[in-house]
Amino acid sequence: MLMPIAMTPSREFLNFQADRIEHVLASHRVPVRVHGGSVTPRWIRFLLTPSVGARIATVRNLSEELALALGAQEVRVARDGESLAVEVPRPDPEPVRLMPMLRGLTSLPPITACLGITDDGRPLLLRLPSPEVAHVLVCGTTGSGKTELMRTMLLSLALTNRQSKLQLALIDPKSRGFMPLAGLPHVIDDIASDAASALVLLDKLIVEMERRDTEGIASPHIVVAVDEMLDLLTVGGKPVEAALTRIAQRGREAGMHLVAGAQKPSSSALGPMLKANFPVRLVGRVGSAEDARVAAGQAGTGAEKLLGRGDFLAITAGQTLRFQAAWIPAADWPQVMAGL
Repeated sequence: MLMPIAMTPSREFLNFQADRIEHVLASHRVPVRVHGGSVTPRWIRFLLTPSVGARIATVRNLSEELALALGAQEVRVARDGESLAVEVPRPDPEPVRLMPMLRGLTSLPPITACLGITDDGRPLLLRLPSPEVAHVLVCGTTGSGKTELMRTMLLSLALTNRQSKLQLALIDPKSRGFMPLAGLPHVIDDIASDAASALVLLDKLIVEMERRDTEGIASPHIVVAVDEMLDLLTVGGKPVEAALTRIAQRGREAGMHLVAGAQKPSSSALGPMLKANFPVRLVGRVGSAEDARVAAGQAGTGAEKLLGRGDFLAITAGQTLRFQAAWIPAADWPQVMAGL
């Protein structure tokens, strides 16, 4: 039995959908029981107890039949511990706004980014200095909300940390994603908008990293944010790749954290050393199951079936968590800047 939270579809609607899931799978000789679930601003998540011997791949292969029965464009099937989850888009999706979300948080640890709302309705936070975090790769095609999520991360950091504790170094090859952040007092240099200026900025950061290593210091923390990283690597070549790899490998001890965005990451483009230093992946909708595997660093996440517009997976240490990214509408920007 599902227990919907406030502002959710009716209990009758949820129970009807649960019955449809059980009926479709039973008709294909995969008996299951829907034993719970949750409702988020963007999707409804049903938790299933499969019968003994049922194969996850069999249920995944029935995703089209499930979508048809539930009246959805598509559904996503994923593993959740010992259960299976069938995730269905809500007919009345709601956005998650960053400013109201931050007001609802009583306190945040230092250098902690606010990402959005998880599938059980809780805020999803990411503390960059944690040993299991350090650097973050954000992936997703056009329309996935990749750049918006990176902006949300950077703004939430700036709003909750003083300039003396946090600084931002921004690289934006397309001169679109990070330009609204140019006026933040935390930004330590001009936004690098091409490969040449990016290399100059990265070289400065490496000098600072080496100084900190020599002096044994790691403050203030510096978040190095790179949007459209693959475009930057294509134009900047080996010198840019070497600089980014060096920061990814040695930056954590010096208080430097790399947050990189890519539309379609590939093993050949990222390079093995750079790819190995992103323990946290935030993956939005991608074009195919193969793209999802490369972006997430593991197979079977179903990222190709995400809804776009802020529907993301957080993947770390082999665990996958779905969340709806927070965003900042234009009407909230005056309030954002007033809070700095």
